[in-house]
Amino acid sequence: MDLAENLAHIRTRMAAACERAGRNPASVELMAVSKGQMAPAIRAAGALGLRLFGENKVQEARLKIGQCPGNLRWHMIGHLQSNKCRDAIQLFSFIQSVDSLNLAIELDRWAEKLSKTMPILLEVNVAGESSKFGYAPKAVLADFAQIAALKRLEIHGLMTIAPYSTTPEKVRPVFRQLRLLRDQCEQILAAPLPVLSMGMSGDFEVAIEEGATIVRVGTALFGPRTSSVRKESGEAEDP
Repeated sequence: MDLAENLAHIRTRMAAACERAGRNPASVELMAVSKGQMAPAIRAAGALGLRLFGENKVQEARLKIGQCPGNLRWHMIGHLQSNKCRDAIQLFSFIQSVDSLNLAIELDRWAEKLSKTMPILLEVNVAGESSKFGYAPKAVLADFAQIAALKRLEIHGLMTIAPYSTTPEKVRPVFRQLRLLRDQCEQILAAPLPVLSMGMSGDFEVAIEEGATIVRVGTALFGPRTSSVRKESGEAEDP
């Protein structure tokens, strides 16, 4: 694995997608999905200029964050259980995977106790896959005002994980629907929601064309994780 070469290739693909969409490349941030990666690989990515990292599990992130430079930013992107809310508020600068009103209320409660304001994204299961977490689109609209009213949470936008496909063009409607749903949420809030976190290693170019402001890339950056790392992290490898 040549991390620098992989990163350069991803940056080139991101810039080309922005050009096709008539967007400024600076409007899209690359998140390095570091689940299942050990601290040395994360430090190496940081040395190449990456600053934003995404983790799926609170307990795994806790082990690694202290072993990495303090100038890195950490987002929670995996399913969050209510009993992990306190730790998530303490560890992460941003939680992208808020998928229920009850979870939002619990996060707000802990943020209040810890005197912290937490930026969040609402995770939407646009395609309705039974294997994935996330709000149904209609449920987002139903709960949005109540979550927006919580004192310690700030909604910055929406996140989704598209169905896996070897043909990225097939998931374009998922990304487009998330963008349109974001527009509806902005009308409820009467304020901008600038963040759309969508697109992974296999489909981030299409996501950028549809308005992504954060793309979450793991395998294309770090390469496939070894079975020992997957076993240790308790995660299944992304397609």
